[in-house]
Amino acid sequence: MANEFAHILILGAGINGAAVARELALNGLRVTLVDTADLAFGATSYSSRLIHGGLRYLEYGEFDLVRESLAERGRLLRLAPHLVRALRLFIPVERRWGGLRMSASRFLLGRLAPKSWMHATPRGMWLVRMGLWMYDRYARDPSLPRHSVHRVGKGGVPVDSEKYRWLCAYSDAQVVYPERLAVALLDDAREIAQASGADFEFFNYHTATLSGRTVEIRRRTLNAGAATDGQGPAVRTFEPTAIVNATGAWIDETLARLHIPSQKLIGGTKGSHIVSTNARLREALSDGGLYAEAADGRPVFVLPFGDATLIGTTDERYEGDPAQAVTTQREFDYLLATVNELLPQAGLTVADVDLHYSGVRPLPYVANATPASITRRHVIQESNAGPVPLLSLIGGKLTTSRSLAEETTSALLARLGLEKLADSRERFVPGGESYPRGSAALEAAWSSLANRCGCAPAQVRAVWRLCGTRAESTLKSLPTGDTSSVAGTDLPRGYVRWVIRNEWVQTVDDLVERRLMLLYDPRLSVATVRELAELLVDEGVLARGDVDDQVGSCLARLQAHFGKRVGDAHQGSAQE
Repeated sequence: MANEFAHILILGAGINGAAVARELALNGLRVTLVDTADLAFGATSYSSRLIHGGLRYLEYGEFDLVRESLAERGRLLRLAPHLVRALRLFIPVERRWGGLRMSASRFLLGRLAPKSWMHATPRGMWLVRMGLWMYDRYARDPSLPRHSVHRVGKGGVPVDSEKYRWLCAYSDAQVVYPERLAVALLDDAREIAQASGADFEFFNYHTATLSGRTVEIRRRTLNAGAATDGQGPAVRTFEPTAIVNATGAWIDETLARLHIPSQKLIGGTKGSHIVSTNARLREALSDGGLYAEAADGRPVFVLPFGDATLIGTTDERYEGDPAQAVTTQREFDYLLATVNELLPQAGLTVADVDLHYSGVRPLPYVANATPASITRRHVIQESNAGPVPLLSLIGGKLTTSRSLAEETTSALLARLGLEKLADSRERFVPGGESYPRGSAALEAAWSSLANRCGCAPAQVRAVWRLCGTRAESTLKSLPTGDTSSVAGTDLPRGYVRWVIRNEWVQTVDDLVERRLMLLYDPRLSVATVRELAELLVDEGVLARGDVDDQVGSCLARLQAHFGKRVGDAHQGSAQE
């Protein structure tokens, strides 16, 4: 069989599903991607938004995972500079020695180490420095500064000098909007397919059912932003050559829906984050972040997040519907206490929290393991129990999504006896091409583009942060006179129309949470949400009579799921 005759069904449009779709398209295969919700709806949107090598994986002897992760970190910094940026992280340390027994037991015994040893004394400076030395050796990245050690008060984040004596600094990276990375990968998959004449289809808010070898795809009914399984006619029917199950925390549920017998594959853990616009906290961080140990030994990050601060994460067993995971009061208290112990001058309270989010990590199922000890290594599980070859993608993370996609594609091609034609190792993520290097060059590019397209500089910056250098072609394509901004934003109305037409938008939630990233904008208002709904009507996506329901549903979800209250003017938010 030639590559162009193979038709792969991918279930799940998170970062892994999007990356696999792109890799398959590069190899000339036909791709149909289906998600019961929207793209990046699960763990992709609820992560700590780090692109990192996994410093703590060294303690478990997972050197190959660290090496792979650091290589992918370097690729993303080069190939997606509009979405991924270098980040200096600081580890506060109390003493010279400490944590040796814990680290040695993890290294020698792995997940068999006694649990009573896992929360020993905090890691000391010499242990941290040893880990950072190894980290630098594996990275071999001349573009990033190597690790360094500072006395508290002599440089870096001003942590509590009464408790901490040193700050150990090292380099990693951050993707502020992983949702936009998923959009860009799918956009690239579509462009690749169009250029080669192959098929690429993406159905969000659809279900796929398997009957024999035949797949039927049906649209889910959207009612006030919520989706329910429809019983209408199939919008697409075909016989896939193979299926990739990339549904993350829903992998076991997906296999059950396809009537494919399987042992339990996923043992998801819940991670929660809070976002604060506390000015004292954000000023203390400057352009760096903190990687610290909480009182129970778990890692917690305090990271710059635009003008806000992102704090996370927790790590707890979770058995419910991943879509319903929310931050609990206990997690709130845990994260606030950790920040105030690190930076007491910030005086962080619940009133300083603008929103929170919680997601379920699609980790491999391991009975009786502590959540923190479960590997973050990805696993490709092949199933021959159904009528169609099926691969389930277990685990993984943002950093290694591209390498997981390459590995998955290689496995599929080998299984089907097909030729490998290409990979994405040196392919730019759309928007990263010809990216200006340095802040001065970036400011000059924004100013020049504003003059050429007739937009205000703030509008150019707002679009650029979502699509990088693709902002030029997008803004130039907008109709003359359609450059007024959506209420409460710097986004031109014409650009939002373009997004609706080109980025698979179905609901107001899609725009607020995963396309325009307004969820994290403190200026978001009822007027903003309503104007977005009106634009969906103008573009034929939403019926006029459904505007009030969608606006109400969006506002209710913002409050219930994210703890974000939205008024005609920003009123802040807090956990109640």
